[in-house]
Amino acid sequence: MFRICNAVAALMTGLLLWSIAAAQAPADAAIEWNKTLLTTVRTPGVQPAILHSTGSFAILHTAIYDAVSSIDGDHAPYLVQIERTPEDASQEAAAHSAAQDVLVSLYPTFQVTLDAQLQQDLAAIPDGPQKPTGVSVGQTVARAIPKLHEEDGSAATQSKLDLPEKPGRYQLTPPNLPSPAFTRWAGVTPFGLRSANQFRPGPPPALTSAEYTAVFIEVKPLEMAGSTRATPDQQPIGRLWGGQIRSDEDAGAPV
Repeated sequence: MFRICNAVAALMTGLLLWSIAAAQAPADAAIEWNKTLLTTVRTPGVQPAILHSTGSFAILHTAIYDAVSSIDGDHAPYLVQIERTPEDASQEAAAHSAAQDVLVSLYPTFQVTLDAQLQQDLAAIPDGPQKPTGVSVGQTVARAIPKLHEEDGSAATQSKLDLPEKPGRYQLTPPNLPSPAFTRWAGVTPFGLRSANQFRPGPPPALTSAEYTAVFIEVKPLEMAGSTRATPDQQPIGRLWGGQIRSDEDAGAPV
């Protein structure tokens, strides 16, 4: 699952970097709505327990990308290419409109706040036929993009794992012994990969190998809980994989 999250994050980063290179206004819109989504998913209880928030970020930035691409015509679309779109349509209006619409579809309880943000953004764009045309492009794209999420397998019921207590097999992490999350994520259709196992690394070293022994000796003294040996970079890594990161800290981790 971690590798898939990294792949989604890479896709989001690529789309954001593209928007910065393409035009400053859409780039500003992408950054603004990314911050809005970060605030949203950090709200306790708003993110469904069975869905990882990385999917929402991928949908958001895919919608912005396709909305702007439909106007500039210089880049291949990810999913939606609206034909006969006027070249002078407002890319900024399209970006804001697409972002707001997909977030409303994902988090309908935030519609009032999202509507107000969109109106404020659109008010800053000069009036003229280019603005409503851009809004229409964004709305059209936003209706199509979330459909990627409907049948991608992300809402499937999480299966119960058999965790035999054998050397080298995964065991629940103390002290809370939480169950593994998103174990079905390998079956979710990726956004930026051909398959979930496209870049799967090789297996871990054998328990009796010199490599395993060396790694074990390196990690064991770090004692992540209250460690005085772990570096500032190693401490949050240990807390994350030890299940000790608070939910409000972890909410923004995929970005």
